Amino acid sequence: MSQELILERGVEDNKHWARILYVIHALTFFFSLGMLSIVPVIVNYVKRPDTAGTMVYTHHTWMIRSFWWYVVWMAVGAVLFATIIGIPAAWVVWPVAWIWKAYRLIRGFIDLNNNRAMPV
Repeated sequence: MSQELILERGVEDNKHWARILYVIHALTFFFSLGMLSIVPVIVNYVKRPDTAGTMVYTHHTWMIRSFWWYVVWMAVGAVLFATIIGIPAAWVVWPVAWIWKAYRLIRGFIDLNNNRAMPV
């Protein structure tokens, strides 16, 4: 088997893993509002070094950043919710964060399937 075929097979395996992680992120996001997404984000951190130098690397980074920014915005919503005056603001922050995260998961999955790197 030529070196080129081996490299191409490795990229395809990594793309397959990234697809699985997008789906798991989406499932945990949908069923637990992202609280169980810590599991796939750990796998993102573990698999990302294997993809260095490929477009798949950007997808792992995209999922990791999406997770952490979602956590930040959900925490901001929780702090707002803890104050009586901030409750209406929290009910704005949470849905916007949810829609933003959904967009990032959908866009990442589509771009991965179209062999496009994510902006980093």
